[in-house]
Amino acid sequence: MTSVTLTPGTGARPLADMLTMLRRNLLRAMRYPGLTSFTIAIPIVLLLLFVFVFGGAVGAGVAPGVDPGAAGRAAYLDYITPAILLFGVIGAAQSVAITAAMDATSGIMARFRTMAISSASVLGGPVLGTVVQGLIAVTVVLGLAVALGYRPSAGGLGWLALAGLFALVTFAFSWLCVAMGLAARSVETASNTPMLLTALPFLGSGFVPVETMPAGVRWFAEYQPLTPIIETTRSLLAGTPPAASTTLLTLGWTVLVAVLGLAWSRSLYRRERR
Repeated sequence: MTSVTLTPGTGARPLADMLTMLRRNLLRAMRYPGLTSFTIAIPIVLLLLFVFVFGGAVGAGVAPGVDPGAAGRAAYLDYITPAILLFGVIGAAQSVAITAAMDATSGIMARFRTMAISSASVLGGPVLGTVVQGLIAVTVVLGLAVALGYRPSAGGLGWLALAGLFALVTFAFSWLCVAMGLAARSVETASNTPMLLTALPFLGSGFVPVETMPAGVRWFAEYQPLTPIIETTRSLLAGTPPAASTTLLTLGWTVLVAVLGLAWSRSLYRRERR
């Protein structure tokens, strides 16, 4: 467990307490590099696998008129990079579920409840730390995609919008995963439960157009949370404004996930763990 001194106070220093817990989370990330490297390694492996193994054939399907082979791989790299970036976000969120479970099962969460610190900082600090880790993961994976030949066309405002989008999405899903971690009865369960989120890019527009799916699957793919997020990311990276309906769905889903995750996390934190 990372050692950080928490100065007793009146509990009326939420900002200072938040920064202390943020620092604790970042120190833990450095002490347990496996969690951070996992966040980056999974999207890198997926990017290389899908581009170099499946890209030549599938790329010709997602970009009509493109020949299989090198041209297909280039087309598929352009298509799947936005979805792969979200795996960095999901991986970061999964790591905060694990650390939340570690704190809950080790008893330190119960200790925090008895200390004169802001209760919001105990959960909020790790979430902010996860946002930092998620943005780092997205940057590294995007750098690899560019090295492989991906060429985004986003302008200055587009890059700012992308940074804000990824920060917001990481923030929202981190709260959901914090709740999953607190609800888990073991660290192993906490590490496995958020993996359900990794299925969403596959059951959306991340790897193939939803138009190619059967009717029932297509309906789910069109309206699940990550599809509008992927489409918004794809548009911003391409330098084109996303459709208004897609933007509204993205913001709506993100806010909904954040609110539900926050409410669930606070409820679990206040509950006396048996």
